[in-house]
Amino acid sequence: MDRETWADIAIFAAIAEAGSFTQAGVRFGVSASALSHRMRAMEARLGVRLLNRTTRSVKPTEAGERLLASLRPTIRVVDEAMTALGAERDRPAGRVRVTSHRSAVFDLVMPRLAAFAQAYPDISVEVVVDDSLADIVAQGFDAGIRRRPSLEQDMISVRLDDGVSLRLVASPDYLATLGTPQTPQDVLDHRCLSYRMPTAGSLYPWTFERGGETMSLEPPQSFLTNDIEVLCDAARAGLGLAWITAVQAAPYLASGSLISVLEDWCPHLPPNYLYYAGRRHLPPALRVFIDAMKAG
Repeated sequence: MDRETWADIAIFAAIAEAGSFTQAGVRFGVSASALSHRMRAMEARLGVRLLNRTTRSVKPTEAGERLLASLRPTIRVVDEAMTALGAERDRPAGRVRVTSHRSAVFDLVMPRLAAFAQAYPDISVEVVVDDSLADIVAQGFDAGIRRRPSLEQDMISVRLDDGVSLRLVASPDYLATLGTPQTPQDVLDHRCLSYRMPTAGSLYPWTFERGGETMSLEPPQSFLTNDIEVLCDAARAGLGLAWITAVQAAPYLASGSLISVLEDWCPHLPPNYLYYAGRRHLPPALRVFIDAMKAG
């Protein structure tokens, strides 16, 4: 059934229930004469008179009554569905599927999820960790989180942070044994723990920055992993030096299990952006998820 037929049915039912073109016109925001013209066109198309018109009222014909009786169950189902949608708007529910690079999951998403889950218990969140740029539409995601240089141009983006600094860390025992590097070049004489990005497969670069100067090194790799938590554990176990974000490093630095070195050479990463496909009406669950991520 095409959209015009659905519209005709809704208009006919409204006129029959109201008993007035004028009252039905108020509901649809059109003139009584426009509705009358539309009903005559519908009757001509069906070859059946549906409404009896007088100067004071409009009533269904016998055929119109039969049609209205047949339509009422369907109209009731549609009304209930629309009411449910309105309730969903007021109390969002459903699933939000998000793709995010790994460090943003730890630094941004997870710290916000507990409060979000408490505020919106009817929303489930699926987070898929992926360091490559995902086509969120083709892959069935509602949103993605990436750093600014990776964003697709046709996506709507929302800035989530100002970026984050990296920290080069090692355990106290490791530094006590092998010494604390004083310059980036000293790293070449140390055991280095590297992070392999799970999806892209490439190693995270050993790049140092200070006052506009950038230095990239390729130190020997004594340990590699594609998991941030394993990388942190390896550093805490005294296996060597590792790059992790300042957010990830904070609890370990506070406890003394890791020490930050070469802090004046630690680079600052670009901001994270949440991006999603442009659409006129966002699903309520996605809308409140975006708001929660922005709020921090």
